[in-house]
Amino acid sequence: MIRLFHVSDVHFGAEDPAALAWFAERVAAEKPHAVIMTGDLTMRATKREFQAGGAWLQSLGVPVTVEVGNHDIPYYWDPFRRLFAPYQRYAAIERMIEKPLDLPGVTVVPLKTTARAQWRWNWSKGRVSRSSLRRALALIEQAPKDHLILVAAHHPLIEGPTKGTAKTRNGDEALTQLAAAGARAVLSGHVHDPFDVPIDRDGRIIRMIGAGTLSKRTRKTPPAFNELRVEGLGFETLVRSFGETAPHVITEDMRAG
Repeated sequence: MIRLFHVSDVHFGAEDPAALAWFAERVAAEKPHAVIMTGDLTMRATKREFQAGGAWLQSLGVPVTVEVGNHDIPYYWDPFRRLFAPYQRYAAIERMIEKPLDLPGVTVVPLKTTARAQWRWNWSKGRVSRSSLRRALALIEQAPKDHLILVAAHHPLIEGPTKGTAKTRNGDEALTQLAAAGARAVLSGHVHDPFDVPIDRDGRIIRMIGAGTLSKRTRKTPPAFNELRVEGLGFETLVRSFGETAPHVITEDMRAG
C-alpha cells in the first residue's frame, strides 16, 4: 500500500505552530511515501515566510512536491514584483515546486492554477492556462500506463461542497480533459475544508479532493490534512484532524457521481 499525505494552505506568517509540529510528528512516525503540498505555503510571499516554510518541508525527510498558491506570489501592493518577478523569493523551495512524483504505481502530475493577473477584480481565484494544461496532459501521457494518475493543483477546478470558492476559469474544461487523459483525481487546497467527491465526465469518474489547512485561518473544520491510501488503482481519502485520535474516511460513494 502507498500512503500519501496531502497538506495545503499552511500559510507561514499565519501558521498554527502546534498543528505544524503535529504534522511533522506524524510524518516522522508513519513515514508516508510522499507529501503533496497544494499551495499557499506562505501568507504574504515574503522571503522570511518562504525560508520558514522551506525549512519545515525539508525537515520532513520524505519526497515533497509543492504547488504555488495565490498567497505565494507577491500581493497587489507590490505590482512590479508580482508581474515581473513573482518567483524571486522561492529559493528555499525551488526544487520542490511543481515537481512530478513517480512512486511505485502512482504518478503525481502538477497543474498550475494561479495567475499573476486576470481580467477580473479578484486575482486570488483560479485559472488554468492552455500551457499549464498542455504540460499536465503531456506528463500524464508519459506516465506508465498501469499507474494511478493524481493531479495536484491549488484551486479546485470546479466548485465543491465547501463554503469557500475557487471560481477557476477554464477549470471545467480542464477537468474534462484530465479525466479523458486518464487522471483519477485532482488534489487541491484553497478552500480550507476537506472533501472527496466523484465527478462523472463522459462515463469516466474523476475525483475532486480538497485538503484543509494547518494555519490559524480555519473555516468549518479544525486544522487538518488528508491521507491517501492507495492499493493498485483504488484509493481512499482519510481526514487527519488536529486534536482527534482517529482519522475518518471522507471518500464519497462512487455511485454518487
